[in-house]
Amino acid sequence: MPAHEQTTAGTPDVATAIREAITRGDFAPNQRLVEADLSEQFGVGRGGVRAALFELANEGLVERIQHRGARVRAVTLDEAIEISEVRMVVEGLCAAKAAERVTDEEIAELRALGATMRSAVTDGHVLKYSELNKALHQRVVEISGQETAAGVLRRLRAQNVRHQFRLALVPGRPNVSLPEHLAIIDGICARDPEAAERAARTHLVSVMEALTSVRA
Repeated sequence: MPAHEQTTAGTPDVATAIREAITRGDFAPNQRLVEADLSEQFGVGRGGVRAALFELANEGLVERIQHRGARVRAVTLDEAIEISEVRMVVEGLCAAKAAERVTDEEIAELRALGATMRSAVTDGHVLKYSELNKALHQRVVEISGQETAAGVLRRLRAQNVRHQFRLALVPGRPNVSLPEHLAIIDGICARDPEAAERAARTHLVSVMEALTSVRA
């Protein structure tokens, strides 16, 4: 079912649809978000689009400019580093909780995902690895059962999508991040909350260092 048809009480969740489009990179930083165009794209009235844009502005994904409407907010590199600092804390928590809650079936799933990530790096499939990277982070949050953290991370990742894509294309970056991701998987699969949290934090420190090197 298309995103704009997913409803609660019969009302399309336009904010979710636009948020997901920003996360996928369908809407670029600084791109204007025209109410009439969004209304047609998502099949809702302009009032619903306007309310969604206000919601996304409060989340920091959209900025409203007087007399010019709305556009996707461009996150600076300094903001991207701050976002990674917050992610370090929240994703560390999620990794620890996942280690406490993980089932045998989920352990097998994470091990298989890790093996696929390793193959993608070996074969030089950078964009495939980037997608698997996102899938792993999402799965850890889901296993953790931390719904509040999941909401926070969805907003942070949507804000940071451009910089995450830039990092994915940095030469040699997958070879650095792969063992970090495998360490997160190992900690969770060992049901060791401290090791899982430490691995998640170590990975986000590495992300911040990579962002700083991009600026340099």
